[in-house]
Amino acid sequence: MNSSASKKKSQRVFVVDDHPLVREWLVSLIKRRPDLEVCGQAEDAATALASMASTLPHVVIVDLSLKGGSGLDLIKNLRVQHPAVRILVLTMHEDASYAERALRAGARGYVMKREATGRIVEAIYQVLRGEIYASAKLLARLAESIVDGSSGKSGPPSDLLSNREVEVFRLLGGGLETRQVAERMKLSIKTVQCYAARVKEKLHLDNASELMREAVKWVEAEKRE
Repeated sequence: MNSSASKKKSQRVFVVDDHPLVREWLVSLIKRRPDLEVCGQAEDAATALASMASTLPHVVIVDLSLKGGSGLDLIKNLRVQHPAVRILVLTMHEDASYAERALRAGARGYVMKREATGRIVEAIYQVLRGEIYASAKLLARLAESIVDGSSGKSGPPSDLLSNREVEVFRLLGGGLETRQVAERMKLSIKTVQCYAARVKEKLHLDNASELMREAVKWVEAEKRE
């Protein structure tokens, strides 16, 4: 009977990440906590949303880079369809602009994948308490970004782009061709070309070669941070 009562008190966690090994690691991590349980997992936004009604999680851990879509779009959809669910971002993106976008979209926490395991567990509990979690390093970057913005300095390209435009820019910078970007994002090639054209316009780039060069530079800079 005590076991049953304890089970009822468990906080349900849903994991959304397109890397099986990351999901396996997170599931193993969560299962070590007696008051947490994994109620489901998915590799893409569509599967995650379809599973929410039956799994009823308390918190959803979301990666920003997902198969066939953006984690930012998933966060926005979750806020509309499941407003009571707490959302924690777990990602490799350390750019402060990504964190700001995620928090504005409705996430309650932002954790980098390379952070210590203990930080991730701490973040889960913190968002479950209704608080916002971000590492001291990330908070410093956010503060620096705000200060730089107020002083008239230009921020990273992502500050000027929409969520979809950022995704196209990132995938192009990762070496994908337009056709591959379209397949990854489940969009038409024409739509991807339109997004690329908007990116060129917003970043004041003259042609496709400049677009690719800037995209690669941005992706490489992210890896070094």
